[in-house]
Amino acid sequence: MKITVRIWRQKNAESKGEMVTYGLDDVSEDMSFLEMLDVLNEQLTLEGQEPVAFDSDCREGICGSCGVVINGIPHGPEVTTTCQLHMRTFHDGDVIDIEPWRSGAFPVVKDLVVDRGAFDRIIQAGGYITAPTGSAPEANNIPVPKEDADHAFEAATCIGCGACVAACPNGSAMLFTAAKITHLGLLPQGQPERDSRVLGMVEQMDYEGFGGCTNIGECAAACPKGIPLDVISHLYRDMRNALTKA
Repeated sequence: MKITVRIWRQKNAESKGEMVTYGLDDVSEDMSFLEMLDVLNEQLTLEGQEPVAFDSDCREGICGSCGVVINGIPHGPEVTTTCQLHMRTFHDGDVIDIEPWRSGAFPVVKDLVVDRGAFDRIIQAGGYITAPTGSAPEANNIPVPKEDADHAFEAATCIGCGACVAACPNGSAMLFTAAKITHLGLLPQGQPERDSRVLGMVEQMDYEGFGGCTNIGECAAACPKGIPLDVISHLYRDMRNALTKA
């Protein structure tokens, strides 16, 4: 099929960006979205033009590095990661707009690449445990209620892609932060730092310049891993308890 893509091009963080239009012929519906960008870059290289910079790594929906906004929707029209989106979702003659995540806390590095180091710094502020758990069999000997284990696993599936931030009208990172706090806070190993974790991670989230959460829910709707909105309620409960003890 033949498609037209309008892609955000920006030389570096300091330069002014713009949408640039490219045409592609003979796009197979079996291509992934990133494979389509690979084909475009081959075309641009042969024409002596600068290829489009975009992030990707595993291309299996695991690492979260590939995220872009497609036609105004983080990761595109399917609830999946950009790398798992296939061109069969689109139609011959379609015009597809491709932009980077839009957030003041995710500055554009080049074209579709953004710096998501803010997420790393939020994790560094408390997203870890210090309790020695021994080897895997020893850790598995610690009893955890089934409901807690299931909810912790659900929260732990967050891949840190940033779609929640890109989808939120406020540019909030609350779903990401809450998922990390919830999956550790529900497990016995996460109890020693439970109070300091929520205080430190929320403080760092605010320091990074993310917007405030107003419970609109766009974050959960865009999340490719289906992180539920109720992890934010868990964060609020942990925050209230930590502040009560302070």
